[in-house]
Amino acid sequence: MHIDKNRPTHEWIEQLRKRFPCEKEIDRVLTRKLQRRAGPPYTPVTLETLVKGTEALIGSEVKDGFEITEASWLSGGASKLQMAFKLNWNQPGVGRTSTPMVLRMEPSESIVETSRLREYQIIKAMEGVVPVPPAYWVDPDGTFLPYPAIVYGFATGVTKPSTASSGVTGVGTYMPPELRPVLGAQFIDHYALIHNFDWANSPHLSAFDKLSPGTEAIELQLNWYERLWEEDANEDVPLMRLAMSWMRANMPPVDKVSVIHGDYRTGNFLYTEHDNKISSWLDWELAHLGDRHEDIAWTTSLTFGCMAEDAKTFLVGGFMPKEEFYAAYEKASGLAIDRKKLKFYEIFNTYKSANI
Repeated sequence: MHIDKNRPTHEWIEQLRKRFPCEKEIDRVLTRKLQRRAGPPYTPVTLETLVKGTEALIGSEVKDGFEITEASWLSGGASKLQMAFKLNWNQPGVGRTSTPMVLRMEPSESIVETSRLREYQIIKAMEGVVPVPPAYWVDPDGTFLPYPAIVYGFATGVTKPSTASSGVTGVGTYMPPELRPVLGAQFIDHYALIHNFDWANSPHLSAFDKLSPGTEAIELQLNWYERLWEEDANEDVPLMRLAMSWMRANMPPVDKVSVIHGDYRTGNFLYTEHDNKISSWLDWELAHLGDRHEDIAWTTSLTFGCMAEDAKTFLVGGFMPKEEFYAAYEKASGLAIDRKKLKFYEIFNTYKSANI
């Protein structure tokens, strides 16, 4: 039977939800996407619209007078719309001040559909664990803005040395030899802190289903991405079906359920050049609970590193060879790396990338 995916029926949406059960918040986001897909037609979002919506969002939380100034489009965060601005307000515990902030909003339909509520919550959970921008407010349903959005503090720093080259969103960034040890050590230490974070006792993660060791976490991930494929693909690709069939038959059990950043790599952190300290980890939109091997397989992908000066040695994140990276991670985290599980997640991450 032909399905017009541009105008999905209620029956078809419900059938997908039953075939591919996901976490509650992921199901809500994906269902909302399909329900809105038929219209109204796309219209560009203006900066004025974002300012007015942001004022409405902040006004629902802040009762004292405030003013948004210096609003401008912000580049980066390729899958989302972003606006930089300053908020003149009475900040609790600080007093009257002008705070640089960022609005991060979903477009009408994103290349990767995620939850602003989950992104907001995971940033709140990570405050004091690893460097993150302060998360101020969230509009999870697009009540005040055209689409779901969060407001967080503007983080200072650069994604790469001022003299370095890189591809889009930091892919292929070259890290000079003198920076590799100092930034690489922080890169590893923060990874260990994230994967060892006690998420079960965090008060911030209500939008994340509480998962147990075993295959539950990876099965939910497979459901999420196969559902995406069924929702969005406009032609049948047998290799994608074969890959999913293989993964479902070979799901490795998770020995420790960890917070997974989902896009942990060079290009997604900022550091301050005067002291070479990582000042903020960004782009938490794909964060979820799962197997650390998923994160590690993503980080060590050839896409997210560069070659050393000998043109033979691959450097993870531009920092260190793979074996050195594995050893440093195991030492910092106290968690073993299972090479067989890594291979599974290399395949899964490739499936995700093709899907996106």
